Amino acid sequence: MKRHEVSRQNIFLMALAFAILGFFSLGCGSTGHKVKTVEKVDVQAFMGDWYVLAGRFTFLEVDVHNGIETYSWNATKERIDVGFSYNRGSFTGPKKSISQKAWVHNAETGAHWKISPLWPLKLDYLVVALDKDYRWTAVGVPDQKYLWIMARDWKNPDAIVEEAVNALKAAGYKADNLIRVPHQW
Repeated sequence: MKRHEVSRQNIFLMALAFAILGFFSLGCGSTGHKVKTVEKVDVQAFMGDWYVLAGRFTFLEVDVHNGIETYSWNATKERIDVGFSYNRGSFTGPKKSISQKAWVHNAETGAHWKISPLWPLKLDYLVVALDKDYRWTAVGVPDQKYLWIMARDWKNPDAIVEEAVNALKAAGYKADNLIRVPHQW
């Protein structure tokens, strides 16, 4: 019985967190200008594992080590299945995972998705910077409050984050106050 109660509490807290995130993603607290996405994302090339290296995270992404975001195309449902896994608190901390669903919102560019951490929420998920060879990417939200810088490889994170930050600044996206995600494999 106790486990069931904890589960309901966690679901409630997650729903509340994403409702707040959704509220801000709708433009409240907006920077006053539209966030520009990259011109084109080859969605199939984007699929696979991405090591989360740095960002401005939600309060659910606290004390993350070895963070990996995995995107898998679900042809049957015509959506992207998203999995985020990490060790909480340390490299040997408990393994945690969060599953989400995403849909390509702008089929012309492939750079604007809607992501659902919990039904019925569908939040904006914008590819705001992307290496031409898909070595790294930066994903954000319309009000620029959140940002995730990810790479295909966890090695040499400083150089990758610096390259992504420069691209973000050139695109007009805030790239300050970043928290680094440590990796050890």
